[in-house]
Amino acid sequence: MITFNQQEQRCIVSGRLTQDEVKQLWPKRHELFTASTQVIDLSSLEYADSAGVALLVAFITLHVSDGHETNVLRQLVNPSDQLKKIIELYDLSAFFN
Repeated sequence: MITFNQQEQRCIVSGRLTQDEVKQLWPKRHELFTASTQVIDLSSLEYADSAGVALLVAFITLHVSDGHETNVLRQLVNPSDQLKKIIELYDLSAFFN
């Protein structure tokens, strides 16, 4: 199970992000963040497979559906050791801080 906990300009992602969760989240991806979300904190994300990583990368420039257009480039921060291995394997370090 995956949760998104919005705390002002930071959203903390917790749980596991697998292909099954991505299938469920994709249709409502524009509703997961507020227009003010600038940082997506992955410190509580226990696991992500390749589909989960693809979704995380999509979150960086995702526009939100709260009626406000946003040009905010979000930051993905604090990846777990497991996620760091995938980041390195697929050469995605430019997307993660």
